[in-house]
Amino acid sequence: MAMRSGNYNHEYYHKQSKYVVKEYSSSESVVDDYQHKAAVRIQGVVRKKMVEKYVREEPMIRGPKFVVRLRSHTVFENSPIKLFCTVEGFPVPIVTWYKDGVILEHGSAGRYIVDDNVGMRSLEIPRCGTDDTAQYSAVASNIHGQASSQASIIVKRFRQEDESCLYAWLPYTVPMLPSIQYTKINITFTEKFGPVFASEGGSASLTATMHLEPNLANLQPDSQWYRDDTRLVDSKWVKINTGRGTSTLTIPNLFKDDEGLYTLRLVTKGGTAEHSAFISVSDGPPPVVGAPGAPMDIRIHDANRDYVIVSWKPPNTTTEGPILGYFVDKCEVGTENWAQCNDHPIKICKYPVPGLFEGHSYYFRVRAVNARGISKPSRMSDPIAALDPTEFERLHALKLGGKLDVVTYDDDMEAEGKPPGVSSGIYASETDRTYVVLSWKAPAYSSKAPMWYYIEKCQVGTAAWQRVNTQVPIRSPRYAVFDLAEGKEYQFRVLSANMYGTSEPSEPSKLIQTQALKGVPSAPGQVISTRETDTSLLIQWAPPKEPNNLIGYYIDQCVKGSKDWTSANHKPHSSTKFVVSGLTTGETYVFRVQAINELGLSDESQESSPLSVKAALTSPTAPYDVALLGCDGQSMVLNWKKPLHTGGTAINAYFVDKRRSGATMWREVHIPAVTERVYQVEGLTQGAIYQFRVYAANLAGLGKSSKASADFSCEAWTMPEPGPAYDLTASEVRDTSLVLEWKKPVYYGSGPITGYHVEYAKKGSSDWTRANETAVSHRYLKVEGLEEGAKYVFRVRGVNEAGVGMASLPSDSVVAKALAGAQEVSCSVDEKSGDIVFAFESCQMNVGSEFLWKKNYKEITEFSSSIVVHTEGNLCKLMFKNAVKEDFGTYSVSVSHTDGVSSSCSISAEELQKMLELSYSIRHPIIPLKSELAYKILERGRMRFWLQAEEISSKVTYKFFANNKELSGADPNKMAHDVSTGVIEFILDHFTEDSEGTYTCQITDGGGKAQSSLVLIGDAFKAALAEADYQRREYIRVKEGPHFSEFLTVKVGEDCSVTLVCKVANLKKESEFHWYKEDTEIIPDVKPDLGSGVCKLPIHLFSRKTTGVYKATISDDRGKDMSQVDISGKVFDDVINKINQLAGASAAELVINCTATGIQLQCHMKYYTSEMNIHWMHGESKVGHSEKCVIGGTPAMATMEVIEPNDKDKGVYSIVITDLENTNKRTLDLSGDVYDKAYAQFQKLKAEAYAEMNRGKVMGGLPDVVTIMEKKTLSLTCTVCGDPKPLVSWLKNGNDVEPDNQYVVSLDQGKFACLTINGIGMDDSGKYTMIVQNKYGGECVDIVVSVYRHGDTIPVAKPNLTAKTIIPPKMPIELPQPKTAAPSPAPPASPSPAPPKAVGGRGMKSPTPTRRK
Repeated sequence: MAMRSGNYNHEYYHKQSKYVVKEYSSSESVVDDYQHKAAVRIQGVVRKKMVEKYVREEPMIRGPKFVVRLRSHTVFENSPIKLFCTVEGFPVPIVTWYKDGVILEHGSAGRYIVDDNVGMRSLEIPRCGTDDTAQYSAVASNIHGQASSQASIIVKRFRQEDESCLYAWLPYTVPMLPSIQYTKINITFTEKFGPVFASEGGSASLTATMHLEPNLANLQPDSQWYRDDTRLVDSKWVKINTGRGTSTLTIPNLFKDDEGLYTLRLVTKGGTAEHSAFISVSDGPPPVVGAPGAPMDIRIHDANRDYVIVSWKPPNTTTEGPILGYFVDKCEVGTENWAQCNDHPIKICKYPVPGLFEGHSYYFRVRAVNARGISKPSRMSDPIAALDPTEFERLHALKLGGKLDVVTYDDDMEAEGKPPGVSSGIYASETDRTYVVLSWKAPAYSSKAPMWYYIEKCQVGTAAWQRVNTQVPIRSPRYAVFDLAEGKEYQFRVLSANMYGTSEPSEPSKLIQTQALKGVPSAPGQVISTRETDTSLLIQWAPPKEPNNLIGYYIDQCVKGSKDWTSANHKPHSSTKFVVSGLTTGETYVFRVQAINELGLSDESQESSPLSVKAALTSPTAPYDVALLGCDGQSMVLNWKKPLHTGGTAINAYFVDKRRSGATMWREVHIPAVTERVYQVEGLTQGAIYQFRVYAANLAGLGKSSKASADFSCEAWTMPEPGPAYDLTASEVRDTSLVLEWKKPVYYGSGPITGYHVEYAKKGSSDWTRANETAVSHRYLKVEGLEEGAKYVFRVRGVNEAGVGMASLPSDSVVAKALAGAQEVSCSVDEKSGDIVFAFESCQMNVGSEFLWKKNYKEITEFSSSIVVHTEGNLCKLMFKNAVKEDFGTYSVSVSHTDGVSSSCSISAEELQKMLELSYSIRHPIIPLKSELAYKILERGRMRFWLQAEEISSKVTYKFFANNKELSGADPNKMAHDVSTGVIEFILDHFTEDSEGTYTCQITDGGGKAQSSLVLIGDAFKAALAEADYQRREYIRVKEGPHFSEFLTVKVGEDCSVTLVCKVANLKKESEFHWYKEDTEIIPDVKPDLGSGVCKLPIHLFSRKTTGVYKATISDDRGKDMSQVDISGKVFDDVINKINQLAGASAAELVINCTATGIQLQCHMKYYTSEMNIHWMHGESKVGHSEKCVIGGTPAMATMEVIEPNDKDKGVYSIVITDLENTNKRTLDLSGDVYDKAYAQFQKLKAEAYAEMNRGKVMGGLPDVVTIMEKKTLSLTCTVCGDPKPLVSWLKNGNDVEPDNQYVVSLDQGKFACLTINGIGMDDSGKYTMIVQNKYGGECVDIVVSVYRHGDTIPVAKPNLTAKTIIPPKMPIELPQPKTAAPSPAPPASPSPAPPKAVGGRGMKSPTPTRRK
């Protein structure tokens, strides 16, 4: 194509000289066109052959390759240009475009348009400018490598005379092209999809609807769906349907592979719009309870003629047991026959599958195994062909007769019969622990004779070359060498061969080292959670210090306070950030993270700090209405209104900028942040005119600036009237009224401010109306007489002696309309508590809403026990517990984060006084009494105290006191009341000399109370006591029956023994005495001594278990008497305190007693029980019972044992025994030699206990004696145990039992030992010994065998007196060491005792383990 020549501007010549642009002649263009057609023809043959072989090319793993490369172009200014290239590879390469080495931002303003049309990539510049002259590069990359292609674009200007015709430079054969103007299409999502939480086997559907403006049928947006930045296309796994303003993605059968962040991106020529949401796919029901979840993300690596390498990702095991391994299954395409590839579970997430048939395609899947069972299979892989990946590289085109006619293989070109050349460039494209994948460059070869390769390896340091493929010839220049040693270095070389011979070996490869097993990754670092939305949190963490081929992460979540951990993701997440969705708003969560590699999961990270789910904070909006409050000629006082939206948290800073009027540059006024909305700007120039703007900031950051203020002149204010008020706020908005509040002016004028005037006007009007003719002294006013529904603004003027001052800036507009459902504050006295309560029920409540109470429109900030605010839901109460006369006034309340919900209530001094009187009467009701407390003496000398009230209810409660000590109504005393008469009585069974004093009865009935007292002191008491004694003696004389002369009491002896003691009288021979506890009779060891009348019952091992009601009865045919004592409560406490006193005084010094579990401190004393007031101290710290420190004791001593002691447990230990009067303390210094000796003894006992537990033992099954007839078969069988598994040997009369056809010795499964004697004879009688022994010792068991002949009398065999002998360890006892041993002194090694001499001979060791049939 001819191009019109022209003259170019020289200022762009330096750009053009940077690039070498090939000017194609006519013949060169033909050659280039032919090469392009040849490449296209070869690709067509490749596709055809792949279809014929049923081979799917896409899944084959390979690096990027440019099939069609970029070409350079020269164009004129304002013309469009498009660069094309075609790239192949799998996974599908990502193509990035660069301009002069700088990545292109192709999404900006439509200047660069990037397109991908089924592998053909393009970069379009719709309108070239001279600055588009550059070198452009396309870089294709995937996980297997990179490839690039470059081209130059030269943009030239045409001459001025050519500008009259935009297309004058084009040849006449090219049609005239109109200029391109793209239509801007605005996209608005009308319905969006949200997060989806589903399980495997279910389905999910995401649907979004959109509104297009303009909605043109031929300019519909391109709907693109992505999962984690991977473009999705319609397939058997995903269904996409787009049309008529709706786009839907459906996943009919969910697998965990489908989990991820799904994004719908709508692309137009004018820009993009997108929306994202997360799909969570949890494990479905397992085949077996407790089985693991299925693996996922099955990938195929290194597909070749006869093998592939399969890799996958492990499942999460938050609630399941650890994974033991995996099974890999394969299935040939076209069949449904799945075959297991490995016989035993493999522990890493990668497995080479050999034995495939060339040209066949296969599916693969993986199953996980743990101790509970096998998981469901993973989603099967895409089909993969067993194919030589270099087969199509040998295609070339033949030009016959000047045309492109034939595409054939290189080896179809016949050559002379000779061996192939030497291969070259051998290297390892992949290394693993036990295999490497080798690649090399094939020699130039053009023969029909097949060529194959041999590979030889040499381990470094051996100098011996060994051929690795002796059985199967290699047809392609790529091969996986298996069965290599882990972590070793190798060299490899290749030999080419055909039917004519073998080439020379290639140059050896560089040293190739197989990977060493590094294990799972280390645990991730610190986990930090931050707020995202009201249902999600952003989790971030530090990567593990030892990643070890990290695959990804699993995140677990748990509600704070519980241990119910659940998985937040079910597919490994690759980055160190993750948004956890679907959380409960307001709930508090903690998180942890595990790292994953092909060997499994790491340890869990440390848990994150708890965080409640709330919406994330945002920066505030801009302040507004910057006002001038005063000026002294060198400074100005500014005020501004706070932002309408604070961003979810309080504003903590403001920043002020200034500039001279007419200037463009703003300067910051101050460096430190301002916290108030009044600020004095210093250092101004008198007479200058300034503008100001303000920024607000919160925890989320800095918001936008306010609009520039009006021009403020820096002239000193000298007027006598006050300056403007500020911060006007409206509350309690109703249909015809509202309350306006403000702050006093900064500038007072010539005198103090005496009042304020409020003015209002309708929005948009300049007709201001004064709301109050008389100035008000306070800074609030209720404005009335407003028009319902009208919008008003307000302003305030201060007043002093000089007159009315400047008006404030108008307030924000307010609509005179009450909120729907608005309530008023109510004031009342609580009928039960007597509190004075202001109550308000809000008609609106939102997240973060709070109630703010004010008195006389000043915030109440000092709350105490007398003033309480109680909020429940949308109801808030301000309660005065102890109101005073000065509490009258106006109480108002407002609710934040609402549409101005507020109300108030005024209470005068007179109204408050009436409420105080009502409150007092409610809190102090009095129950009227008909008679005060009095007494009456009953028979047996019992005393009845009683009083009578005017009226009582069935819920009345009362207490009787004697000398301020409450009296018990339990037997033998009695308390009762009669609702019908109002009588309340207390009967005291024992009125004695100790009963002198004041008796009181307290009554409570509902809110009412009453109290009455009776004084029995001096003569009054003596008279009452004499009458009681007379009645008691008279009762005994008249009744003439047995009775208690001294009632039951509890005595504590000097040896801390506890005994019940009583005394009976008036007995006869037939009188019977019985003891009871809780109505169950007690038979004492010693019968009661009725002769002396003193009866005693010892309470053995006194503790809380022995508490209860004890009774004693004495009876005969004349009658029965009873006495009881309740050993609980105070009685029990008094006994324990007495025991504390006696035991503490008798406590011996602390001694050490070591055990197999730790070091025990003992304190011997007269008696010990856990209810005693005893505590242990370590230094100055109190020691509590725990797994580390076990506190206990026996009746003779108190103990405290330190389990598994270490150096931290050294120090001074004390036991403190406390009673009401004294404290007894015993101390022991457990450090130095004392600790070392104790620790050594503990280690010795621990080792002996461990050896005893794990030594060889005979569990049972062997008899002591056996009597058997001659020629029978005797089988001596038993079960043995021990760790490690013991060795078993047999002796006969002290000599070894030599196994043969008659003597058969077996040990099945390491625990079932058997000695079988076939055809037993008389000489087989004797003592047989079984020896079971391992390194921790064992034991010998003797069996006496007696054989008799047929017809003889069966002999009586006598067993040995010592049938079993213990064998001590034969070596110093070695305990298994933990991973991190505590730094403690090592115990001295003690020589192992020798085995007993009774065991003779070496014995016959049983084989392990065989089962004889």
